[in-house]
Amino acid sequence: MTINQLQDNIIEDFSQFDDWMDKYSLLIDLGNSLEPLEEKQKNPQNIIEGCQSRVWLDAELKDGIVTYKGESDAVLVKGLVSLLIQVMSGHTPDEIINTELYFIDKIGKEE
Repeated sequence: MTINQLQDNIIEDFSQFDDWMDKYSLLIDLGNSLEPLEEKQKNPQNIIEGCQSRVWLDAELKDGIVTYKGESDAVLVKGLVSLLIQVMSGHTPDEIINTELYFIDKIGKEE
């Protein structure tokens, strides 16, 4: 599945909810489904600077495909990290670099 198809699926999933509390619940569930990072992956190299909550993102390139893992200490941010991993993992670096991420804006979470 392409990155844009994955983004469109997420937009469709979130469009089923009119109430933001339901959307927050979905984000929390997605975050809770993330596999925890190993402690060795929670290092300064993997921390996302500038975020108010602590966010770690680890990437592995194998056979030309990037696989991401991530975690956050904030439940809603962890859900957003889960969505980013869902969209970006399993693609080539060129696909990732040349993709416009629009799903966060479309689900109303750009803030």
